[in-house]
Order: sequence, then C-alpha cells, then structure tokens
Amino acid sequence: MKDKKKQSHKLTTASGKPYVENENSMSIGARGPLLLQDFILHEKMAHFNRERIPERVVHAKGAGAFGTFTVTHDISKYSRAKLFNKIGKQTKLFLRFSTVGGEKGSADTERDPRGFAVKFYTEDGNWDLVGNNTPVFFIKDPKKFSDFIHTQKRDPRTNCKSPTMMWDYWSLNPESLHQVMILMSDRGTPVGYRHMNGYGSHTFSMINAENELVWVKFHFKTLQDIKNFTDGEAADLKSKDADFAQRDLVEAIDKKDFPKWAVKIQVMTEDQATKFRFNPFDLTKVWPHGDFPLIDVGVLELNQIPKNYFADVEQSAFAPAHVVDGIGYSPDKMLQGRLLSYPDAHRYRLGANYEQIPVNRCPYMVANYQRDGLMRVDGNGEDAPNYFPNSFDDIEVDQSYKEPAMHLQSSVADWYDRNGANDNDHYTQPGLLFNKAMNDYDRHNLVSNIVGAMSGISGKKKDLIVNRQLCHFFRADVKLGMAIAKGLGVDIEAVMKSMRHDVVPA
Repeated sequence: MKDKKKQSHKLTTASGKPYVENENSMSIGARGPLLLQDFILHEKMAHFNRERIPERVVHAKGAGAFGTFTVTHDISKYSRAKLFNKIGKQTKLFLRFSTVGGEKGSADTERDPRGFAVKFYTEDGNWDLVGNNTPVFFIKDPKKFSDFIHTQKRDPRTNCKSPTMMWDYWSLNPESLHQVMILMSDRGTPVGYRHMNGYGSHTFSMINAENELVWVKFHFKTLQDIKNFTDGEAADLKSKDADFAQRDLVEAIDKKDFPKWAVKIQVMTEDQATKFRFNPFDLTKVWPHGDFPLIDVGVLELNQIPKNYFADVEQSAFAPAHVVDGIGYSPDKMLQGRLLSYPDAHRYRLGANYEQIPVNRCPYMVANYQRDGLMRVDGNGEDAPNYFPNSFDDIEVDQSYKEPAMHLQSSVADWYDRNGANDNDHYTQPGLLFNKAMNDYDRHNLVSNIVGAMSGISGKKKDLIVNRQLCHFFRADVKLGMAIAKGLGVDIEAVMKSMRHDVVPA
C-alpha cells in the first residue's frame, strides 16, 4: 500500500498572505537596484535582525582598535571625498574584527569568515566600510541572507551546529561555491586578525569634483604578511586559547607593534561595467586584477586599544548606508539589502539613538530633526524646531553635495532570477582559485578540510547532499571533485549519474 502523500503548505507571510518570490528581490532590471516595495525582503530581514538578544545576530564575537588612515596617493580623479583630498592627510578610525557565525563565547580560531568593519571619522560625517576578510560572499541576493545564516547557527532540534544543514544549503546554492572554497582553504582559519587581508567586498561608487562616477572595490592588504593556521593547528589552539585573536591584537598594540594595511582600490567605468563579461555587481565574483589592477590609496594603522571593551567594541555599530560625499552605492543587490538591514539591526540592539554612543558619534557637527527615543542623551535638540522646513532655525540644504543621477539599464520592475542568463556561471572563478591562486600545499589542505567538513553530514539525505555538492566541485575542476570523492569514499559513477540527470540547481 502506497504511503499517503504528505500534505503541503503554501508559503505565506506571518499574516497568512501566500507569496512566490522568497529568493529573488524585486529590482529595476536584472542588474538594477532594488525596490522599497518588496515587502518580503524587508519582512525577512527585519525579523532576522530580531531573532537574537542581546548579542549581534552575526559577528557576535569581535575585537577592535582605534587608529588612523593616512593618504599616500592622489585619487582625486576618482573621488572628491575629503578624507582623500591631500597626500599625508590623516583620518581617525575605529576597526572591528569579528567571526561571523559564532556566539560571543565561541573560539577565535573557528573556521569562519572574519568581519573587517572600518569607521572613518571624517569632516563630512562617519564613513562605515563594512566588509570581510574575503572578497566574495556565499549569496548574491539579500532575501537569502537569513536562510543562509540559519544554516550556520544551531539545529532547531539538537541545538548543535549541523554540517548537514550547511552542506545541504550550499549544495542547493551553487553560487556559494566560490566562498565555500575560500572558507574551506586555510584562509578560513587565519592567524589572528593582523595577518589577513580585508575587503569592502561589495561594489561601491566614487564621484569626483566634476560629478563623474566610477565603480570601485576596496582592498586592505596586510603589511604583516598573510599567515593561516592549518585545520589541526586551529583545532589545537581552540582548546588552549579561545580568545587568541583578541589577545594577539591587544598584545601587539601594547608593544607598539602597530598593525598596518595598505589601502587600495579597483576602478571600473560605467561603460566598462555595461560591457563586462559578467555582472560586476555580483558579490559572489571578483574583478580580475589583470583587467582592473589595484591602485594605491593609503595606509591604515591600528595604534590604540579601547580603554573599555564594552563601551567601544561591543557598542560599535557599522552600516554600509553610512557613506560620505564622494563615495556612494551601486546596484549590488546584497549591498542594497544591507543599506536597510544594518541600521535596523542597530536600532533594535542598541536603540534608536545608537549614533549618540561615543564610538559611533560623528566628532564633527551634525544637524537634523531626529528627536526622542530611548537613551536620548544629547539635549534632544532643546527648544529648536523638530520639523523641516521651518522659519526659525538656520539649517539649510547644501546643494553642492547633490549626487549625479544613476543610469539604470531597465525600467521594468520584476523579480528577476539572480542566476538568470549570463549570471549563472558559478564554476569558472572557483576553478581559477583552485588552479591558479593555490599551490599544491593549499590544494592539499583544501581537499582535506572539505573532506573533514563533509564527513559530518548525516541522516537519510546524506548521499543526496554529498553527491549534489560533489557535482559542484567536479564542475569547478575535475581533479578537485575526484580528490574529494576519493577522500569521502564515494562511488564516482553515482556522482556522474547525478550530473547527467542534472539534479544540481542552476
């Protein structure tokens, strides 16, 4: 007797409204900016930001320090931002490092991307460049973010980390492959925070004095040399010093061995972006350095540990929405989602007036009409009007800061498939990473780390998940797929059969 088919349920909002688009955000054209009217995007992100209290939902454990950014090269042809306007100019900053998926009590040497968030205190306001130690990410649409992070957290039944959840998700999302391979390499376990690079990761824009716009990516190249732990070394240190990265940063600065990073940018014109062979706003891909070489900008130095960790590191709040004149956004869908999500998370965690906390406060004059709310500590505007326009105060709009119009490729609003035509190559760059960027030592450790991680997959769907993920590795590079399959003791014929039947999502 056949089993009764399990009754399915319609996907709905919390209010019961059925909806279809749970993975693709509504945008102006396939590569255009997102629309505020996509309620499901905001619903998912707003709910996600409120799932954990009181620590951060992601990047819960971190370390931070104050420092300076010093301009070494003239980039005024690209940006009119005042922090870049003179060689030798110094701007104070605060930088917070972090692990992404772990809780506050987790170990600093866990296999995980590292957050690399910089707050520049400029005379035009605070500029937050919120990135990671990797130039790419696991997903390219913000609607998928909460689902992805759930797989990196704890199983709802066992309350334990679950390799099955992680690899199930990655195997169903081939766009994750590039970041997965970086994470599973030794770059996933850096030696503290001083010996790793940082990246803005997203594509941003720069605007010069003539209102000319270019697209940019930001790079922070460590001047301490890149050092990574092997998987065994990271696991061993985890049991000996869970706070290794925090301790290493504090001790280095206390000894006046100030960590430094060379700040560089890549630049792409609007015309180049239109004609480029893949979507330049896709967060799962890098811009080839051969096409867009690194341009020197300056040096970032960390030279002061906060006197009180909670006051500055724990209460620091970074948002990609916080840019300054001369630096702007792009149609990068993940960036567009973070513009709303990050300030919303801070308002929930720290309160509506989180930008009055000293570490977040602009050291220069601010003037606006925000009033009231929890922990308002700045006089609340005293007796000045709390509306605009008005006939009483002297706050005026400075038209010189007006930005040029953004040219959009389409006027058709729809839920475009994030992996549609010309945006569905998930294998070329991971293949190049394996063959060109890694040496034999790196490749050996990558395979070993992947085999170790995938060995934790369990349950009745184990073979399905393993074979599906192996298909991705084979498509990136046959040698990579063969080595991992051999390490897992998998029947290669079964994997090839899966590939022939095209069970892998495009």
